Amino acid sequence: MHTRQLGPFTVSAIGLGCMNLSHAYGVPPSPEQGERVLLAALDAGVTMFDTAALYGFGASETLVGRVLKPHRQKYTLASKGGMAGVAGDDGVVRRVIDGRPETVRRNCEDSLRRLQTDVIDLYYLHRWDKKVPIEESVGAMSRLVEEGKVRAIGLSEVSAQTLRRAHAVHPIAAVQTEYSLWTRNPEIAVLAACREIGAAFVAFSPVARGFLCDKLHDVASLADKDIRRGMPRFEPANFAANLKLLPGYRALAQEAGCTPAQLALAWLLHKGEDIIPIPGTTSVEHLREDLAAADVRLDASLMERLEAHINESTVQGNRYNAQSRAEVDTEEF
Repeated sequence: MHTRQLGPFTVSAIGLGCMNLSHAYGVPPSPEQGERVLLAALDAGVTMFDTAALYGFGASETLVGRVLKPHRQKYTLASKGGMAGVAGDDGVVRRVIDGRPETVRRNCEDSLRRLQTDVIDLYYLHRWDKKVPIEESVGAMSRLVEEGKVRAIGLSEVSAQTLRRAHAVHPIAAVQTEYSLWTRNPEIAVLAACREIGAAFVAFSPVARGFLCDKLHDVASLADKDIRRGMPRFEPANFAANLKLLPGYRALAQEAGCTPAQLALAWLLHKGEDIIPIPGTTSVEHLREDLAAADVRLDASLMERLEAHINESTVQGNRYNAQSRAEVDTEEF
């Protein structure tokens, strides 16, 4: 497995995003299937596993902790706080963004218990709570580092300006944001800011929430609770327009001698040595397909044609709906 630098850690060039082992895309796999995926990733050389308190309201961390605890010295563990499930007066657990120092600390300590570990290697602020100065949230995270509960700090879905403010309080090792051929927002400013301060860039949803795998052709097939149903790009009219991009994209994958999913991941790997994609999957077969993307080579001509074919101008619909767009701090086209 090829490696890349993530703050103080040397990790596999492709990590594993653990969200959909318990969250987001309809009915999650069984714990047994989740265990098979995690162990297959470890056996294949993946040394970066990414989870969060939010995913399955703790279920993802619990799974990762149970399965990977015996192998804790073999991988870099990343998790996130500041956005988690909170039970309301009606007993229903809902997603809450809360960046207050006391909440960040509680989230971290809860994650440590679920993950069955003494320390989280890379701990992200999952969302900047705009009611709380970023300096206060990051200050709380820096104290977790001082106490040995966290080794390095990251941020998710933040702008270049917010990143610089945070970095002035404590060194930021990584920024995690959606990045793929069809979500190019990091190219506006945050990628450059990461390079300016020496932070790695971790790309989530690198295969465009499955779109660039060229296997989802009918949004009606999505489960009722699949979060993509609420995303503008997957609304029927926009999705029909976006589907027209796939034949040309498929042809480029054939030219590169790889699958569509591998092409999406190879493109990211070629965009910079500081970029680490973290695709997620519930299938061992798809996992192995994804990891083989590290061996795909793309020349400059193919990179240019790819970027001209799928970009912010050729894709229809925003990546998030209005409410979710208000919750993130990223620069938007």
